[in-house]
Amino acid sequence: MHNKVVYQTAKALHQLGAPVLRFNFRGAGQSEGEHDRGVGEQGDVRAALDYLAAEFSGKPILLAGFSFGSWVGLRVGCEDARVSRLIALGLPVDNVDASYLKACTKPKLFIQGANDQFGSREKLETLFGELPEPKRLVFVGGADHFFEGHVDEVGPIIHDWLDPQAG
Repeated sequence: MHNKVVYQTAKALHQLGAPVLRFNFRGAGQSEGEHDRGVGEQGDVRAALDYLAAEFSGKPILLAGFSFGSWVGLRVGCEDARVSRLIALGLPVDNVDASYLKACTKPKLFIQGANDQFGSREKLETLFGELPEPKRLVFVGGADHFFEGHVDEVGPIIHDWLDPQAG
């Protein structure tokens, strides 16, 4: 939750006026429960969506996730009608099955370090090529999985994708 990538993503969304909720999955940080390899964590995402839908009734929800959070979050976000857009940062395609995205027709933004050690460019480009529109894929040159030394590039990418006046 306090990771630099998560923080910069939340900051960019907040600057655009989007409601932001950051949370830890079960067993992470000081949260209760135990890590469940992406199964129980889907319930964590649903609980967060329930909260946002109640607090911001009638407003579209954008779901963004980093690393494991992108894998789990996108799975839930693709299925949940309350979610209108999806952002994945550092999707660990080398270690997970993300084929569920092939049926996801919601707008999707993928931001990946060009040198991501858990999500190779080749695997992400192959998956991306099989996904329905609308979609955008941005590789951050020189960045690893944690966008070390390049985390400040995340916000402008999100802003350009979300702001219809930009680009």
